[in-house]
Amino acid sequence: MRIVLLGAPGSGKGTQAVRLKSQLGVAHISTGDLLRAEVAAGTALGVKAKAVMEAGQLVSDDIMLGMLENRLAQPDAAGGFILDGYPRNLAQANALDALLVRIGQPLDMAVLLEVDNELLFQRLAGRAQAEGRKDDNPETVRERLRVYAAQTAPVVGYYRERGQLAALDGVGTLDEVYARIVAAVGARR
Repeated sequence: MRIVLLGAPGSGKGTQAVRLKSQLGVAHISTGDLLRAEVAAGTALGVKAKAVMEAGQLVSDDIMLGMLENRLAQPDAAGGFILDGYPRNLAQANALDALLVRIGQPLDMAVLLEVDNELLFQRLAGRAQAEGRKDDNPETVRERLRVYAAQTAPVVGYYRERGQLAALDGVGTLDEVYARIVAAVGARR
């Protein structure tokens, strides 16, 4: 299975992706982790990304897509993958589709975890306190949710129009949400 996992910050994408990875036996690809690994390894794309980040800018779509293409060529991704954190906008969704078609691994589905903004805010505040994450402070959380609504939420429509979207309730216990995801993935197999 080749899956894109969508949802606002704090919706549980990363947590559920780890669980689903084990169930499906596919690679879990977090673009944040991928970016950090490429920078740490000093790859050509990692060096470019590091320079951009040190200048206080966002890593370009071309650099991220190149990193993603390299990652998808790894043996553990041959049987499928779960993308967590990508695509973040419509341009990335189009570029991802083109890449996946070119490498012969077209997307099977996109799973959206829907969670109310107030609950997202509570989850992220709790995570900030428990884990000391600076990107989960109240001001940053509000900005991250605003950016998600403006840039990433339209990606939901992109996959809905293609008949690839499974929109699921992301509220409940970890097991309840996971059961919804497994049922949706099972229905697409």
